[in-house]
Order: sequence, then structure tokens, then C-alpha cells
Amino acid sequence: MRAYVTSFTLAVSCSLLPVGAHAGGIDTEHLFAFMIGTDVGDVGEREFQSQTTGRFTKSTGTYRALTSAAELEYVPIKNFRTEFGVVASSYNIGGVAGLDDLRQTGLQGVSVDLRYRFLNRDAAPFGLTFDVETRALRNVTRGKSYEPKPLTAKEEEIRAGGGIIAMGRREYAATRGRSPEVVFPGPLEARRMTATEQILWAHRVDKKADVRPGATIQAYADLLPASDGTAPFSIHTFQQIVADPAVPPRLAAVANDHFVFTGKAADEKQTSISREFAQKHGIRAPHYAPPGTGIFHFYFPEQGLIAPGGFYPGADSHSRAYGAYGAVGIGVGSTTLGFGWATGYIYVTVAKQRRVLFTGALQPWVSGKDIVLRLLQGWGVKQSQGMSVEFVDADQQLPIPYRNTIANMMAEGEALNGIFAQDDVTEAWYRARGFPLPYPRVTAGEDARYELDEALDLSNVAPMIAKPFSPGNAFPAEEVATERITFQKAMIGSCTNGGYDDLLAAALVIRGARGVGIDRIGKGYEFIVFPGSGTVKRLIEQPDPRLGGDSIAEVLRRSGAEIRESWCGPCFGQGPDSLSKGERAITSFNRNWQNRMGVGGEGYLASPAVVASSALAGYMAPPSKLGLRWDPEAYGI
Repeated sequence: MRAYVTSFTLAVSCSLLPVGAHAGGIDTEHLFAFMIGTDVGDVGEREFQSQTTGRFTKSTGTYRALTSAAELEYVPIKNFRTEFGVVASSYNIGGVAGLDDLRQTGLQGVSVDLRYRFLNRDAAPFGLTFDVETRALRNVTRGKSYEPKPLTAKEEEIRAGGGIIAMGRREYAATRGRSPEVVFPGPLEARRMTATEQILWAHRVDKKADVRPGATIQAYADLLPASDGTAPFSIHTFQQIVADPAVPPRLAAVANDHFVFTGKAADEKQTSISREFAQKHGIRAPHYAPPGTGIFHFYFPEQGLIAPGGFYPGADSHSRAYGAYGAVGIGVGSTTLGFGWATGYIYVTVAKQRRVLFTGALQPWVSGKDIVLRLLQGWGVKQSQGMSVEFVDADQQLPIPYRNTIANMMAEGEALNGIFAQDDVTEAWYRARGFPLPYPRVTAGEDARYELDEALDLSNVAPMIAKPFSPGNAFPAEEVATERITFQKAMIGSCTNGGYDDLLAAALVIRGARGVGIDRIGKGYEFIVFPGSGTVKRLIEQPDPRLGGDSIAEVLRRSGAEIRESWCGPCFGQGPDSLSKGERAITSFNRNWQNRMGVGGEGYLASPAVVASSALAGYMAPPSKLGLRWDPEAYGI
């Protein structure tokens, strides 16, 4: 029997209800299997559960469903993952930097001692202990301990008060009939705050709350989105808080983009939970996106549900993408989202602030992906240090698709959020689509304080390729090309690079290559494209004058590419296009951690243009290696 599990997920599996119980109409047997991340290997869910249930030491009457498996940044996860050779990352499920779920569990007197057979590099037995009182995690197999980060005063209050569900029940009663009040600071107050701080200040529930780094505040949300992967836990938390099954959730939105198109009954069951919830409460498009409609972080802005100045906590780490639109987007756990569905707000701890000023002119073939890979490379092991990152596009030369990629990958940069404050580029994007701008323009104050202030000269940024197993392990594509690294798959798409302009950039490279005699990809590998939404998939079938009247889809297919449905798929190791052991891929995805794109596979990251040129070259290389000369009129987007 073979089963792959995530070590740090197992550490808090104790927080689920007993397997097989029913809570709020949700089958927790399915939730249990989903939480510990089986579904990678040849063992069935129920069979795996029979191997694992009953191994918790329970000193209280019941287990409580309080935390999402993804919210475990209380240990240095990257080192943890490397040390243990994890084969299935819990980052597949939710927010990287959302600490609230684990911090606020409120589990009283529960002792957990797990001894699971864990298949790591050495196939050795694996054991973990997690002390819920101290929140300390210990690897008893390796004899190593991981101390939790300290709680803020408010977080400790929530924990001591019984956890987020108990707190939610108390606060839900007080919020009934109360409308949110969003009031932005005047010039004097705004002068000393960053854009992120001003938005959080405006969204405070308590208008006297101090918005400063380290303070935990209640903040009204403008939308509370989830995916089919994270929604079930949010639904359960929401139902536990409100108790009345007829009460609808506040500001809820769900995109079915993770566990769809797999053909697996368990995944259909997973997706059915949020589908039935949406049907029950009348949640319809654009707030509910059926499979193929779009990927979470691409679809909701496309539908006009994200506005500059808004606050958007989403149950997925790449909710940070909303910073491209002048908003604050953060990744939170499913229980935090469920709390928000009940109250209309969440608890958020204000981070320290840092600023990145983009100067200099963009170079040939360089896009948002190259910029963010270069940024993560420069940040090194510490990355953003958990701060809020404010990006300043000095010459306003970065279009929204580039900004989306950069803000989106602040998840990989380990930031609370990344934001491009509203400017002329932002407003032009909204104006072109007829979307309203409900809030005043928010820009950083002249006296705003930044913990770190840095600049990145874009004239020094070249096309980049990130090697395994980190987005920050990036090198100039010209340099990587000398290694002539081959691959089995070249894939373009994801919430990071699945927009029309992303796919157009790839098509322009392919069209240009025809001019130098390169018509199709070679044999022995695949070229696969995942549009960011159903709308993008339809639009790429229409003629584009920049392609001589051809459509993007025609150009891609003519080169040998296959166009799939809009979903996350192989970006997190799901579906038939995910990597198998020994396979290598160059992709425009956002993460290339070990086993992220499939157990035993190796993922490389690059821009759509570099992925396209690599597909034509047969090895990883930028467009210049095809003999293409940069022409801004021919290749500029």
C-alpha cells in the first residue's frame, strides 16, 4: 500500500470532528481524507482512513473543526518541507501566510501523538507531536522541534475565549442588522500611512482601532471568495457559527477551479459541497463560477467583483493577486473565511510595510513574470519577511497583466500582501470595461513609514527561468539555455499567467518563429495551454490584428499546442497533465516546490513568451535563441 501525506497537515488533523460524523450537513469522513491530503497514490480514501483513525489521544469530549490544513506557517515551512521530503504540499489548499486559523484554534487540553507511515526520500517511519496548549511541533523521528510564532494580544484573547467558532457565535449575534461602514482617512491621517494601511484603516469595524504593525484588528471585507477546495471548511465553520441553516452567508463567492476535470468521484463529491451550498442560498454568477468558468483570482476581477481600495480576504494564498487592482488581497484559512461569511469581517494582523520602486525601462521579452522572479531571487531566503509590499511603477509602464503576476506571486514571496496603488493604469483598465470605482483613489502618504525601502531597475532585468525547487532559484534564461535542459511538457496558464495578453505574448513568439522557419514543436514532449477563464478561452478563438488576422488559438494549435479547460490542474499536481515521477516541465505557473506539479516531477517557471520559445526550441530558452529580434511593434503587448 502506498500513501502520501503532508507532515504538517497531520500535525493538526486532531481538530476535525470524528471521522464519519455529520456536521452541518457536511460529511466529515470526506473532509478528513481531504484535509490530510491523500489522493496522491494508489490508496483509496476510506482505506487510508481505516489506517489512520483512532490514533489521536483525546482528552476532551469532541474534536472541533477549527483549522484549515494550509494555514501552518507557524513553523519555517520551507525548511520543514525540504527536511522531510514531503510529497504532497498542503499549500494546495489555502493561504500560505494566514496564521489566524492555527493561532485561534482554541483547542483545550487536547494531546496529539501521531505515528504515521510517511513515505519520504528514505521511506522511513515518520512521527509528529503537536502540543495544542503551547502550539509547539516536534518531529520525534528526527528529534527536532519547531517553536510557534508568538500571538498578538487579540489572537491570544480569541484562543483563550474558545477559538474562532466560539468567538464567531458571540460576534455574529452582535452583527445582525448592522451594515458595514467604510470610511477612508482624510489628508492628515492618510499622510502617514501606506496604501495598505489606509485601506485597512477605512475598513476597520472599530473606528478607534489603531492601524499599526502588529495590531490585530477587525476589518470589513468587500468580498470573501473561496475555491471548491477551501469552501467546504468555510461552509462548516459558517454553519457552526450561525446555527440556523436558512441564514445565507455574507459576501460569499466560490470558484470551482481546483478539483474539477479529474474524473474522480471523490473530487466530484468535494465540488458538490459548495455547489449545493450555493444553490441553497441563491449564490449565482458571477459570485458562483461552475467548472470551466474561470480560475479564482483571475475570474473575480474579470467579472468586476474586485475594486481599487477594497479589502479581499480569500481562502487561497494567491488572493494576493487583487493587489494588482489597487486593492488589499490576502490569503486566509477556510475557518477565517467562514467566520467572515457569518459576520462580514475578519480579524487581520497588520504587517510591517516595505516598498519596491520599479525604475528604468523594460527590456526585450521581459514581462511581469521575469520581474517577480528577479525580485524573489534578490530577496533570498528571508523573502519579504511577512511584510506588506507596496509596488511603485514609477513610469507606469507595467500593464495590469504584469501587475497581476507580481502581486499574485507575493504568496511565494511570503508577504501578507502586495499592492500597486491605484493610478492611471488602474483606472484605464476599469474604464475600458465599464466597471465602477466605488472608493476614492488611495495612494501612499508622503510620510508613510517603510521598514524596508528598495528599488529595482527594470533595465537590468532579463527574461528569467526559475529552477527547482523554489521560485527564487531564478537565473537569466540566456544562461539557462546554455545547459540545453529538455522537458516532457511545456505548459502556459494558471491564475498567474492565464490572461488574454499572456497567451497573446506566447502566440506572437510562435508567429515570429514562423518567419525564421520554425513552425511546430518537436517530438517527445507536449505543449499545453490553460486559459485563465472561460471568457479568455472564448476570446482567443477570435481574430487578432496583431497576429495578422489569425486567432491566438489558431496560432497555438498550429504549433502543436493543445488548449484545455480553465482550471488549476497541473499547477498543483492534479489531473492527467500533472507530472509523473521523472518528468520535467517548463511552465508559466507560480510554484515549483518539490512535488508541487506532481509526485516526483520537476517544475521550472518562466513567462509565457519563454515557455513558448522553449516549446519551439525543444529545450529551455528565451525567444532570442530562436533567432528572433525584438521589435516592440511586433511583440509588445
